[in-house]
Amino acid sequence: ISACLVGSEMCIRDSVQVTHLANGLEVVLHEDHRTPIVAVNVWYHVGSKDEAPGRFGFAHLFEHVMFQGSKHVPEDMYFRFLERAGASNINGSTADDRTNYFETVPRNRVELALWLESDRMGFLLDHVDQQTFAGQRDVVKNERRQNYENAPYGMVWQYVAEALFPPSHPYHHLAIGSPEDLDRATLDDVKQFFRTWYVPNNATLVIAGDLEPEPTLKLVEKYFGPIPRGLVPEHAKAANVELAGEKRLEIEAGVELPRIVLSWVTPAFFAKGDGELDLLAKVLTSGKTSRLYKRLVYDDQIAQDVSSFQASGQLASRFQIVATAKPGHTPEELLAAIDQELARVRDAGVDDGELGRARTGFLAEKAFGLETEGTRADRINEYAHYTGDPGYMAKDVARYEGVTVGDVRDAARTWLPVGKRVVAIVRPTKGAPLAGRLVQRAP
Repeated sequence: ISACLVGSEMCIRDSVQVTHLANGLEVVLHEDHRTPIVAVNVWYHVGSKDEAPGRFGFAHLFEHVMFQGSKHVPEDMYFRFLERAGASNINGSTADDRTNYFETVPRNRVELALWLESDRMGFLLDHVDQQTFAGQRDVVKNERRQNYENAPYGMVWQYVAEALFPPSHPYHHLAIGSPEDLDRATLDDVKQFFRTWYVPNNATLVIAGDLEPEPTLKLVEKYFGPIPRGLVPEHAKAANVELAGEKRLEIEAGVELPRIVLSWVTPAFFAKGDGELDLLAKVLTSGKTSRLYKRLVYDDQIAQDVSSFQASGQLASRFQIVATAKPGHTPEELLAAIDQELARVRDAGVDDGELGRARTGFLAEKAFGLETEGTRADRINEYAHYTGDPGYMAKDVARYEGVTVGDVRDAARTWLPVGKRVVAIVRPTKGAPLAGRLVQRAP
């Protein structure tokens, strides 16, 4: 798997070509002629962490506005132009740290994709009006209702984020934003957000697939070169977050089964400890023989399901364990069993077999993900954004290959202590909102 990841033509190592246009746009080309398609992937280096107080949700709102049309692209024609050209994987997404837009096109339609991306980077404000803005604001508010306010356990993630990070921290709020801030937003506010962040010197364009570098770069220069650079403000930063003790959140929800969510603040993406915790999450809950699955679901039969993950971020990460109780069992039972298993890891560590299976599974997922041009382009952009090196793949693999059982034990001891975490307990309550309501926050 490691050889596949860093040694074959499919993989990312020395096969990326990096160029910077005069206006500051970073352009990364990855040449692969095995299939006659090309992925075009743009990351703007702005996310919800860069929003000002009272403006939460702007980054995500703008993701929606970007699809509605620009000076030379009529309303609602962006998807139609691409679909008529045989494109696939057309979308965008917003997270704490970045906003991205992507499409995969036949190799002879790359120029169309570059024209569309450049037109909305350079000429979006020539099209956006109050009607477009108001319509997309309603779409975003409805998305929040569907995914959070009306979803089972949906608001738990907001309560956990607010407990993990202080109000001054960029990760204190969710990327979806708040209805109040969205309602207060004006068209002028959104235009200013675009002028500030959606400029070529705050973006990375990755083009990956069946391409010829020289003519592709000429097309990039043709469409993106005339767009003027902007004055990008300093990106959001945050001091280290260390919880003073354990925080307990009591949440009532109109659901059938109790749930518990344990959360710790952990090292940032690619920092020491981040990879170790990725592998620990695999040891704990990946597969039926994993520690927490075997204990909670198979042996004790107190949990319906259990999962864990290291949610890596630019300023900090979150390690989380989520378990749903079986009927007749309580969150306290789940918590006791989870704490016993975590104590075993802190005391005795994991064995070589567990670590080997976790590492193989994790790297296999990375390798299989690189089979598609779209995922490969996005991975290159991820490396460019978080490490400054689009060809970071070999180093990324090495950080997992070098992890020892002692490293995993030390990471658990350092980053997952009992006394510095957030414990969210969700109790089924008749008449409570399906998404949950916070009834008590206590040390």
